[in-house]
Amino acid sequence: MKALLGPALLLGLALGPAVRADTDPLTIAEVAADWQLAHPAAKYTALEWENAAFYAGLEAVAEHSRSLRFHEALVRVGEANGWQLGPRVYHADDQAVGQTYADLYRQSRDPRMIAPMKARFDHVLVAPPGDDLRFDPAVNPRFLDTWSWCDALFMAPPAFAKLTQATGDTKYLQYAVKRWWVTSAFLYDPTEHLYFRDSSYFARRERNGRKIFWSRGNGWVMAGLVRMLQVLPVDHPDRPRFLQQFREMAYRIAAVQSPDGFWRSSLLDPYSYPMQETSGTGFHTYALAWGLNNGVLDRATYYPVVKRAWRALLTCVRDDGELTHVQPVGATPVAFDPHSTEPFGVGAFLLAGTEVAQVRLTFATP
Repeated sequence: MKALLGPALLLGLALGPAVRADTDPLTIAEVAADWQLAHPAAKYTALEWENAAFYAGLEAVAEHSRSLRFHEALVRVGEANGWQLGPRVYHADDQAVGQTYADLYRQSRDPRMIAPMKARFDHVLVAPPGDDLRFDPAVNPRFLDTWSWCDALFMAPPAFAKLTQATGDTKYLQYAVKRWWVTSAFLYDPTEHLYFRDSSYFARRERNGRKIFWSRGNGWVMAGLVRMLQVLPVDHPDRPRFLQQFREMAYRIAAVQSPDGFWRSSLLDPYSYPMQETSGTGFHTYALAWGLNNGVLDRATYYPVVKRAWRALLTCVRDDGELTHVQPVGATPVAFDPHSTEPFGVGAFLLAGTEVAQVRLTFATP
């Protein structure tokens, strides 16, 4: 039995309701990471986006943890899979795992870690997929080769950007920047300051008549913005544009937070989907906490938002570290089993926890 328990649990840490709010967020993130490592989702391969998002969160925990076990787990994933990306050459989902490879490479400088990724991305740059983002195979047979759905902005652009970080070659970052704005011009609503999931949602409406803006979909974008801003040089000509979009979205996201701290699955029709939802909430918390930690967002406005969100997330962490209330794989607001957990939801929670831990260090809890 002990082999299934994370090291933090073996040390006797209890994550009961009475202690969670006062427990270091990084410690809680470590327990959640240990739970996911001990309970891998067998329905996904190691290189699919569902796990790649978990690896992104696990890498953040590894960066801040005193333990090497999280870093070692990530290296084992890469070694077991020959440092390959997913099988589809252009599909953003199959490029997402490259983010972790690039981060690991920068620590060890082992060229094997990025060689397949570099070869794949070099091919994409030589033969790019085009700019048709219509999400309809009848009129656009290559619609999955372009970043035609908003989730793709978390999956692919940071992987290209991080390869520039790893190699020093700016062509990968420039490709990511250019393609980001192609997708933004198509899917970003300049009035609502939110992203449609894809073009099939342009004309659709919620039961209350509002446009459909999916919480996790916009969470993917917010997290993608953070990961691009982490890589973009301070003097990059597009950095102000990324910052502007980040602040616009942050303001809108904060405005639609529910009083209990969660973001409902539908951002503009929360009453039709009243369930607590942790994957979108996790990504929003991560992004807003990062904004606080890096002086991008105003403390007075956003600290209370982050505090409410983190406390909400903690109510969905079981004593053994399992994260619940994760909307399963999908593309739109839906009802779902509140006991549902998914590795990408855990990844969002880990990213949130590592950033909230830094907020706690920077700003004393009121």
